[in-house]
Amino acid sequence: MKPIRNWLGASLLASGAMLAAAAFSTVDAADTAAAPPPPPAGAPGWHHHHHGPWHMLSQLGLSDPQKTQIKTILTNARPQMQSLHEQMHANRQKLQQTQPTDSNYTSIASQVSQTHGSLSAQMMAQQADIRAQIFKVLTPAQQTQLATLEAQMRARKQAWAHGPNASDAPPAE
Repeated sequence: MKPIRNWLGASLLASGAMLAAAAFSTVDAADTAAAPPPPPAGAPGWHHHHHGPWHMLSQLGLSDPQKTQIKTILTNARPQMQSLHEQMHANRQKLQQTQPTDSNYTSIASQVSQTHGSLSAQMMAQQADIRAQIFKVLTPAQQTQLATLEAQMRARKQAWAHGPNASDAPPAE
């Protein structure tokens, strides 16, 4: 079950990064200072994840030149990220459209797996490159603040992955 969760998480992260890039490129500098509206009462907890990892940038007090530079980085990266996302989607569709009873199913699954690995590696490298470019735009204080925000996000994800009863688990011996 964990490989599916990891795959889904990676796919959602990639999609979130693309959506964030698209959203960030269309937002005016004045709009970035405004806080997002609170979720409606009784809304499921996942609503706070709509902004993806790039939402953290809005918490750094970016200057207008920084916003412009980051917007340029994301705009320039968007075509390649979108292409990789589309290739990954087409690759998944190939396996989903093949019936397990098909005599070539095993070889198709192997091919899709290898292709997915390659595309995932390309996506991860692209995301790392984007992150590095953005990191260079930030001041040292903003870099530290972003690292803290990222650590908090990882801790929240870890806590969510283990569920509310994680503390009820028996201690490791």
